[in-house]
Amino acid sequence: MKTFGAPLTLAIVLITGSCLIALPVPPPVLAQPDLNFQRERARIMLRIVKDDLKKNYYDTNFHGMDVEARFSAADAKIKEAESVGQLFGIIAQALVDLNDSHTFFLPPGRANRTEYGLQMQAFGDKVFVSAVKPGSDAEKKGVKTGDQVLSVNGFEPSREQLWKLIYMYYTLRPQPGLRLVLQSPEGQQRQLDVMSNVKQGKLVKTLETDIWDMMRDAESEDRLNRQRYVEAGDKLLIWKMPNFAIEDGEVDAMMGKARKREALILDLRGNPGGYVKTLEWFAGYFFDKEVKIADLKGRKEMRPQICKPHGDRNFKGKLVVLVDSKSASAAEIFARIVQLEKRGVVIGDRTSGAVMQSQTFDHQTGIDTVIFYGVSVTNADVIMSDGKSLESVGVTPDELLLPTAADLAAKRDPVLARAAAMVGFELPQDKAGAMFPVEWRK
Repeated sequence: MKTFGAPLTLAIVLITGSCLIALPVPPPVLAQPDLNFQRERARIMLRIVKDDLKKNYYDTNFHGMDVEARFSAADAKIKEAESVGQLFGIIAQALVDLNDSHTFFLPPGRANRTEYGLQMQAFGDKVFVSAVKPGSDAEKKGVKTGDQVLSVNGFEPSREQLWKLIYMYYTLRPQPGLRLVLQSPEGQQRQLDVMSNVKQGKLVKTLETDIWDMMRDAESEDRLNRQRYVEAGDKLLIWKMPNFAIEDGEVDAMMGKARKREALILDLRGNPGGYVKTLEWFAGYFFDKEVKIADLKGRKEMRPQICKPHGDRNFKGKLVVLVDSKSASAAEIFARIVQLEKRGVVIGDRTSGAVMQSQTFDHQTGIDTVIFYGVSVTNADVIMSDGKSLESVGVTPDELLLPTAADLAAKRDPVLARAAAMVGFELPQDKAGAMFPVEWRK
């Protein structure tokens, strides 16, 4: 499946809770391989990742990187690594140095899931705590929504680098805790040591013994990724769309609801993107003619991405699109199409600038116990109809509107409230903030 990516933010969500599946009989309990064995396995992974990159990366010049030299240096570092986390970090760094949002290492899934009890997000150029999990150590230690994050384990997060911190601490090297330096909306600074919550799991699962746990995990993911919406009579539909990794039937059902209303507020905040085909199908509901989404620039000639109208099923009302720093890939592309075709208004924060087309390559290693891993490789740059790429640039909203630290602390949503006002609907900021509360994994 080609994607406008599974961008890194979406990939992190998919792999942090993953595990290995062996069928159909549980293997014997094996001793933990020694570090030399782990190093050799990591060297094999590194070579395969390099081959995938060299064969498939859209830019044959690799942004000026000497691939052989870069991966040779990584191989030397692997020989000196002292932990599995370091091994995965070395492989990941070889790809991160390309500074490409859709080219990254997907390490083997971990048996345990690590949670820190808080979410962080960039608003403008600053990073804030955007949510705190009830009952977590973060809440007990006094972390508050609306706190500005000045430091995480000595690392100063910025808008551009926040994804690297999340990739490191959630995917490559989960930590037993985080040392945070925070600043309250009133300007007071404090240092807190927040302990993580580790949900124990099995390194190897089998369908025979673990089917119910696997089903519960799948149900939890479905719950977190469901379509959420609020209907306001025949006037307005507010649709919180979590990602573009959905089936056409789900799109059809939601657009059926929208078609009955005079206006649609499409909330793409936090939407990390998804499938190319979903974007094409979805976008067709908003235009009465065939529209070119983008040209694709890869190693070979590629057909442009096109959306086609759905005729009488199209939505013809007013459209307001909400975006933020976590709106990525397909979400960004749709917002930009709306601007270029003058179909609606885009408001909120500048988007993430993670806009490429990629392909995931899955691999495995081992015999008795099979370890699965992979790599996402960009196979095309996405050039919009104005001739520009959104990679590392993002979409600047027609109306730039950011919640303040005080808004976050009070759970007010001035962006959604402003969108409602644009289509003639009165919605207080506090009620807007309560419409789509943050949901946590169980």
